[in-house]
Amino acid sequence: MKPLETLEQGLKSREGTFRLNRLVETITTKNIYGSLELDIAGVTSDSRSVENGFLFVAIEGAITDGHLFIEDAISRGAVAVVSEKMSSRSDLTWVQTSNSREALGLLSCEMAGYPSSKLGLIGITGTNGKTTIAYLITNLLDKLAGPTSMMGTVGVKIGTMSWPAKHTTPEAPMVQQFLSEAVTEGCRYGTLEVSSHGLALHRLEGTEFQVAVFTNLSRDHLDYHSDMEAYFLAKRKLFAKHLRKTGTALVCIDDIYGERLASEFPSQVTTYGCSEKADFFVKEINASLKGLEVVFRENRVKNYPNTHNVKTSLLGRYNGLNLIAAVASLRELGFQMEEILSVIENIKGAPGRFEKIDTDLPFHVVVDYAHTDDALRKLLEAARVLVSGKLWVVFGCGGQRDKTKRPLMGDVATRLADRVVITSDNPRLEDPLAIIREIQLGVKDSAVVVEPDRRRAIILALSRARKGDLVVIAGKGHEPYQVIGEHVLPFDDCDVVRDVAQRIAGGSFS
Repeated sequence: MKPLETLEQGLKSREGTFRLNRLVETITTKNIYGSLELDIAGVTSDSRSVENGFLFVAIEGAITDGHLFIEDAISRGAVAVVSEKMSSRSDLTWVQTSNSREALGLLSCEMAGYPSSKLGLIGITGTNGKTTIAYLITNLLDKLAGPTSMMGTVGVKIGTMSWPAKHTTPEAPMVQQFLSEAVTEGCRYGTLEVSSHGLALHRLEGTEFQVAVFTNLSRDHLDYHSDMEAYFLAKRKLFAKHLRKTGTALVCIDDIYGERLASEFPSQVTTYGCSEKADFFVKEINASLKGLEVVFRENRVKNYPNTHNVKTSLLGRYNGLNLIAAVASLRELGFQMEEILSVIENIKGAPGRFEKIDTDLPFHVVVDYAHTDDALRKLLEAARVLVSGKLWVVFGCGGQRDKTKRPLMGDVATRLADRVVITSDNPRLEDPLAIIREIQLGVKDSAVVVEPDRRRAIILALSRARKGDLVVIAGKGHEPYQVIGEHVLPFDDCDVVRDVAQRIAGGSFS
């Protein structure tokens, strides 16, 4: 198998070369200059990854304009360009299209041979729960029908090989090369986390899913989407555009957006949730720091003992719902309930998602990725039922991201936790103190401490917590870095907790 780093570069055809005239037939064109009788060896939108015989697609992005790099692409071996703007150059084949991003997706699919058609592919979208559900599905499939593949926020996996990920849904050439590699490695099934950005930016053009899962929708990414309606419509594209005609829309109907989505695809929908009318009805979830016990019923099955009791080491009440989403996904792929339940007890969730960190301290510590007000609310509500003492939360908000959620997160934290430490997340190019001031706009009466240095904030919480308390470190989860200014610095909440806990136990922070 190729090293995964190559998946971030240009997509090379597995069939040798493609004639440009064949490729151009897959996209919408406005004008064509030059000969289409050219052999194309690969396609990319990154001029740095161009090789001899490549087709370069120029995309106007939010930060920079790919049209500025056309000359660089040509100097590296590009023999043709697809773009929305035209050039005065007459010595190169140039194809003008109305949407370069859409074109890149379709061209990538064609060159990769439409690999999604050869997989039982599951796509998961929604604000919260995507990563955990992807991990649960993949773990179940590995036990029942391995090898399998997965691409998402935390990482990329093909068979037994796995690598970190940079984006939940990367650019189209990488998506298609990943799917192609999965097919080559013998994977029959694959799971993709599908972001609203990826859908809005056409990164999944030509990709089809057998099962499309909708988890929920709450405030997030409004720095990119104009409002909640635009955010919903971006998510909806997974079902309207990318679901096979024989596929299933698996929708959680516990919020208004899920109910709306289910009503719009009645012939293909299967529902899950805490409502008795759901096809997979979650009747009861009992949570402790040892795990979950979930009782659910498969309502659509007649004359069948369809109420089931599942025990798992997953933590956090809301993960009971994520677990049933994974079970329902496999049922929609054709697996029998008996075989799913036979392997479910020991499956694990995603790293950095309600992850309990083992320490020698007389209280518990949990690390989680919650970085929206709704996710933080669900996290703290799930944590509250597990604690006999004080509930602590350490959190911040990311810079250069949706600012509207900052005071909302301050409100949630100070209403639901007993002790709050406000700190930095990934401030990026924003002033960390300015971000904290915006969080404080929502703060209610509570014991609140401000410590911009994230490591010191964790030290503060762990050194002050007492027996019976629960300390939640929220916002970064699995991330092994912190972005401050233009610098990406090593910082892993889990590792920091372990180090600080060891020092406290040894008397370093008495």
